[in-house]
Amino acid sequence: MTTFHFIDGDPPESLLTDVQTMNKFETEQFEELLQIIFNFLNEPNKSSHFLEDLETFAKKNGLNAAALKGLIKTAIHVPNSALKRNLNASQLREDFVNLVKDYLTLCTKYECNLVNLSKSALSQTLTVNQLVDMEWKFGVTAASSEMDKVGNTFLQLKMAVKKGNKNEHFYMGKCRYKRN
Repeated sequence: MTTFHFIDGDPPESLLTDVQTMNKFETEQFEELLQIIFNFLNEPNKSSHFLEDLETFAKKNGLNAAALKGLIKTAIHVPNSALKRNLNASQLREDFVNLVKDYLTLCTKYECNLVNLSKSALSQTLTVNQLVDMEWKFGVTAASSEMDKVGNTFLQLKMAVKKGNKNEHFYMGKCRYKRN
C-alpha cells in the first residue's frame, strides 16, 4: 500500500471506499461538492447553511442525503488532516494522484483555500481555552525575618479560563526576582 502524507499508516477501508464513490461523480458535481465542503471548512460556524447546501446538492443530483453525509465525513477529514499536518498542495497532489479521479480539482481548491482554512483552524484553536479574567499583584518585600529576602520583587497571577461551560481558575505562585 502507498504511504500518504495526510494520514499515518494505511488509510482505513472506509476512506478508500468513500473516495471510490466520490470518483463516480461527474467533474461538475465533484467541483460543486468541494465548494460546499470548503465553504463549511472556511466558516464552520455556519453549519446550518452547510446542511442546507448538502440537502440541495443531494436533491439536485438524485442522491440519498444520509449516504452523502457519510461521504462528507471523509471529504472533510482529508483537508482537515492535511491542514493539521501543514501539507502544501503538492504534497496533497502526491497523495491523490492515483486515488482521486479529479485530484487536480481537489488540490487546486485546497491551495486556493489554504490561507482561509488556516485562519479558521487558528480561530477555533484559540477559543478552546479562552482567558475570561485575570488578576495580578506585583510587589516588593519590605520586611522579613531574613535580611536577604528584603527587596525581592514578586508577581502573582490568578487567571480564569473558560473550559466548556465553566470557568477554571489557575494560580501562579510567587515568582521572586532577586535584587542585584
